[in-house]
Amino acid sequence: MTDTSRGEYASDELQTTDVHRIGPTMPMSSERASGPVEAPDKTVEGFVAAFLNELNFGQGVLLSRSTVNDQYLALARTVRQYLMAGWLETGVQRRESGRKTIGYLSAEYLLGRQLGNALLATDLQDIADEAMKQCGIDIAALRAQEIEPGLGNGGLGRLAACFVDSLATMDVPCIGYGIRYEYGIFRQTFEDNRQVEVPDSWLSLGSPWEFPHPERQVRVDFSGRTETYTDDQGRERSRWIPDWNVLGIPYHYMVPGFRNGTVNTLRLWSAKATQAFDLQIFNSGDYAAAVRAQTFAENISKVLYPEDSTPQGKELRLQQQYFFVACSLHDFIQNTLPQDFDLRRLPERIIFQLNDTHPVIAIPELMRILVDHKGFDWDEAWDITRQCFAYTCHTLLPEALEVWSVELLGRLLPRHLEIIYRINKEFLEEVRETYPGDEMRIRSMSIIAEHPERSVRMAYLATIGSSKVNGVAELHSQLLRDKVLPEFSQYWPEKFTNVTNGVTPRRFVFLANRRLSDLITDKIGWGWVTDLERLRGLEPYADDADFRAEFAAVKQANKERLFKVLKARDGIELPEHAMLDVMVKRLHEYKRQSLKLLHIVSTYESIISGRVRAEDVVPRTFVFGAKAAPGYHMAKETIFLINSVAETINADERVKDVLSVAFPANYNVTLAEKLIPAADLSEQISLAGKEASGTGNMKFALNGALTIGTDDGANVEIRQLVGDDNFFLFGMTEPEVEQLRAEGYQPTSYYHSNDRLRATIDLLASGHFTRGDRAASAQVVDNLLTQDPFMALADFQGYLDAQDRVDSVYRDTDAWTRSAILNVARSGFFSSDRSMRDYLDRIWNA
Repeated sequence: MTDTSRGEYASDELQTTDVHRIGPTMPMSSERASGPVEAPDKTVEGFVAAFLNELNFGQGVLLSRSTVNDQYLALARTVRQYLMAGWLETGVQRRESGRKTIGYLSAEYLLGRQLGNALLATDLQDIADEAMKQCGIDIAALRAQEIEPGLGNGGLGRLAACFVDSLATMDVPCIGYGIRYEYGIFRQTFEDNRQVEVPDSWLSLGSPWEFPHPERQVRVDFSGRTETYTDDQGRERSRWIPDWNVLGIPYHYMVPGFRNGTVNTLRLWSAKATQAFDLQIFNSGDYAAAVRAQTFAENISKVLYPEDSTPQGKELRLQQQYFFVACSLHDFIQNTLPQDFDLRRLPERIIFQLNDTHPVIAIPELMRILVDHKGFDWDEAWDITRQCFAYTCHTLLPEALEVWSVELLGRLLPRHLEIIYRINKEFLEEVRETYPGDEMRIRSMSIIAEHPERSVRMAYLATIGSSKVNGVAELHSQLLRDKVLPEFSQYWPEKFTNVTNGVTPRRFVFLANRRLSDLITDKIGWGWVTDLERLRGLEPYADDADFRAEFAAVKQANKERLFKVLKARDGIELPEHAMLDVMVKRLHEYKRQSLKLLHIVSTYESIISGRVRAEDVVPRTFVFGAKAAPGYHMAKETIFLINSVAETINADERVKDVLSVAFPANYNVTLAEKLIPAADLSEQISLAGKEASGTGNMKFALNGALTIGTDDGANVEIRQLVGDDNFFLFGMTEPEVEQLRAEGYQPTSYYHSNDRLRATIDLLASGHFTRGDRAASAQVVDNLLTQDPFMALADFQGYLDAQDRVDSVYRDTDAWTRSAILNVARSGFFSSDRSMRDYLDRIWNA
């Protein structure tokens, strides 16, 4: 009998790393023998009945005795029932159709809360609201009970979540593969204005959106040695004899399309020990040793991006990366493909998209499967492998392109290092044929770097082993070709392409900004939710005074909603009628939160020094949201200084009605959904040539915020689309940055030549914001004056001039609102649906 509780993989068999099936496979036709699975009635009465059933028989409580958490879990599982029929049917259709699948390999998925998105996808929002009301329950309290999954850090993880949403909405077969981090990214708190990281226990109250399947566990091997042997056909072969292993346990998440019945799958892997408990050791009294293997194994899926400044941290990161791609590749080959599938046709059925360098070890892993386990000849296996992968590069920073030492990789994955060496050897032989005698080129294109230590360049391996390589914005893709991988783009010009990032309008407009969604829909209909280019239909309304008034009222209502959230969440009280100037993104020096800080301090200094009257300043509330990596010292010092400046400015009566600064801790998707719709000004001020794309810039524009930014990443395309009059451009271009660097950048020259900059930095250095302690701000100030690696001082005056233009436009409410409407109307290009169409056409051929 078929087990239909397994979602997409009903009737498939247990998998192990040696890729042998266990037991017979049920024929596909039997899956429909019992008829289609039916969801509860899509009525208020049907929903109430399903909810009470879940509460009574799922949670084991009566409504009268239930807690808020009981009610939330029952509500989530009720909504899950409405998705389940589509999930099971989608799985059957996928297997029967044999359509090409997208295997999205990503170390992060920043999903956000699931309840609201599931209600939206199933069109159950009004029904659920009324059903809970009939049960005497405030559904808002249940929504607030949900803990956001801590499975991502920033833009990379949110992009992955947007992409799988779009693929489901477009009915494209996709399996997202990643890691089910037990704690994920840390929860940020502040103590004495400094960031403190605490575990994010997102699973502590239960996770009703996941389906664990321990019977589908995968064994993943590590360390050991390799040996050569002769197979039955007299061919010399290699095999890996590992020292230790762990089990990967899959947890399935449903990824619903928008009201189309399609539900794809996100499969996240949790690490467990193969022998988690030693009874003999336990009985001897050494209780800690009895579970040591379990603790060691579970470390692999414990946290996202373990701090890697130590050798142990580096090793754990590599363990994580291999763990999830090994599980994922074997899962697809063993559990998804038909039992008799000819793996020579594998590129017809799967394309694995490498979301940055984290999953690149999948390339030698697939070679190991094909050559060592499936008996393919090397050349045939390599031809198959190169067609099965595509690589997205998400950075221009050399330090962000992962490099693993040969010593570590060889110790942890000895067979993979052998495969990488052979890939490199044969590739370099091809290059020598094309460029005979050019040994400098050979060294620069080698996967193996010799200095400062012998190491493996994962971006090079990804480029060589993939069918396509793409950047994520037009400028980024050009710089990727010209500066990051220039020899490779010359060698394979046809391999390089661009796909500009996008965001899902379902979550970041329709769900996050219901007031604006209703206003848009009233004017142009519902079609924009799945065809965002239809927002162009709003352009004529920018000149409609009544529409501008409605639009401004929506923005003000969103601000008031945000202020209530911040007061309840963080105890932060903000003025209601100031410009909301927002900078939310990962804390990194290249993103230049320090430049934003200089602007705030300069504005403050100009008031308290008497050079500018407070009443002549446009009132502003500055809001930051950012986490710094635990080991990133300068980023954490910047957070401390921002909080210190905020503390001082917010307590200073001289600027009480003009300036305020807020830095709510633990910025996440849930807070973003309240903050982005409320923002007036979006800060996108990275040094030109450093930001790959950005997606926050797109979310803000789509929600009616104007952008102040450099010509960097997707800012370039935003400015081109919304128009120069509706974008505040400043700063050096990328060629100007490179020219200044080549000439020898001297930040102190800007300090000495600019009175406002000097007054700003002197105030920061004086101890004014750090309770008289000059040393507390010294590290950030000294870094700006002596190094300033991302040229904040060079762009300071241009930034202030652009902020003056911001003030001028904001004073004219009608002009500002008109520009905000045009930002919304002209940003339809930045839909992740369009990004997915580009991937399908240019890269996946699906």
